[in-house]
Amino acid sequence: MKVVALLGPESAGKSRLAEQLRAHFGGEVVGEYVREYFAALGRDTCLADITPIARGQLAREDAARARAPALLLLDTHLLSNRLWSLALFGACPRWLNPTLLSRHYDLHLLLSPHGVPWQADGQRCQPALEQRLAFFDANRHWLELHGQPYAVLEGDWAAREAAAVRHVATLLGGA
Repeated sequence: MKVVALLGPESAGKSRLAEQLRAHFGGEVVGEYVREYFAALGRDTCLADITPIARGQLAREDAARARAPALLLLDTHLLSNRLWSLALFGACPRWLNPTLLSRHYDLHLLLSPHGVPWQADGQRCQPALEQRLAFFDANRHWLELHGQPYAVLEGDWAAREAAAVRHVATLLGGA
């Protein structure tokens, strides 16, 4: 099983790209648990919500790993939980980083905010490009600091999809 995580700021196309990759290669997509959690919450999130959000995401990821698809595509993972917690609340649960580092990901596709428009959806909160760039940079910094394999995807939707297909095909051995 190869595990690919899609990362980056909101509205950069992670969900869209995960589905495009699944359609191209097959496999399974694990979506963002936080969207359902937030929709059911009925209020803004707070620091105390980060642990149940992260545990819900991990439970989904672990269930998918147990099914062992040839390709597992993660619309997000604990790094997003960690970075959003820091961005929104200035702190995050201590267990997030070591738990994230204990898990294996074959490739991270880091989506740039450049080249695609931000779209409001009722849950997004970073309309300013500067905010999304800071979130992108925080992802890249963490990936580099911890020696994680990643590729940056930029450009319009077609360019992102083409680059993602190339990277995943290489990961799968030219599939």
